[in-house]
Amino acid sequence: MKNLILSLILLSTTAAAYDQAALMHAYNSVVMIRGYQENGSLGYGSGVIVGENEIVTNCHVLRGTKKPWVSQGDTTYSIVSVKSNSWHDLCLLEVHNLNRTPIPLGTSVLNKNDEVVGIGHSNGAPVPLTIGGLIIATYPNQNGNLILSSAKFRLGASGSGLFNMNGELVGINTFKTTGYGTYYAVPVEWLKELMAKKEFDDFPIDGKALWEEDEEKKPYYLRIAVPKAKMEWEKVVPLAKEWTKTEPNNTEAWYELGYAYLSMEKYIEAKEAFIKSNQCDKNNIDPLFELAKLFKEDDPTVAYAYYQKLNQINLDKALEIKDLFEK
Repeated sequence: MKNLILSLILLSTTAAAYDQAALMHAYNSVVMIRGYQENGSLGYGSGVIVGENEIVTNCHVLRGTKKPWVSQGDTTYSIVSVKSNSWHDLCLLEVHNLNRTPIPLGTSVLNKNDEVVGIGHSNGAPVPLTIGGLIIATYPNQNGNLILSSAKFRLGASGSGLFNMNGELVGINTFKTTGYGTYYAVPVEWLKELMAKKEFDDFPIDGKALWEEDEEKKPYYLRIAVPKAKMEWEKVVPLAKEWTKTEPNNTEAWYELGYAYLSMEKYIEAKEAFIKSNQCDKNNIDPLFELAKLFKEDDPTVAYAYYQKLNQINLDKALEIKDLFEK
């Protein structure tokens, strides 16, 4: 059974380099959180074993329930206490007599195209499901990086783990842009802060999370997510422009502006924005990728320089446009 589970993990990602035992440990660290809501319905989510008798999950999983419990397979565990940070949407549960080895904690300092694995109880599956993905972007936020990845998760996987290929927890899968396939995990650094908290809280847990903030108060990378997914570029451009003015040294702000212009076939404006993005972060592979393609006809020498730089940073991404430069 374990070999089958690990095969599913590896089939869901290219898994160029991975630690088999560590990924199996990651799989075994995931649990299900259940609790009856005030209306009598059974709510559920996922959690990860992160310390001795300690499990992390999303606070929104626990809303509306006064007596949640933890289960893994046929075994259930009672919850002794809870620490919470509702804004970060993280709750740390103390569980009675868990007797499980916690998962090692990594970092949310990640590179684009890094491979990751999401493991959780999507759709309320009785055993954890795994899905591989890549890091799309990370966004600095309060001593950590909010993670955008292509590792999909469904209802029931809130509070599940996002792991690197060494089996370390790098984020907690928390929310997605409904219907548009953008998946966000909050950084493991926020968990480390919560573990150091001295005060305990009471059930039920309430309070708004950062991703539930009023639209105009959300970070720009969240405000553009839906119009970008819907390809409403005329809405993305003013938001991205505002973002670049507010954060002129943010490589992602300039990239999103460039991508919107590119999608509108405004190639001069797109080049300018991608160049700014590259200037803000020479190792950001996305503007390098687009600049190599955009300059191919106008200035092949410049285009090839961008391609070479991309090839040095991320071979897999460079391979996507190799045929343009190496016949």
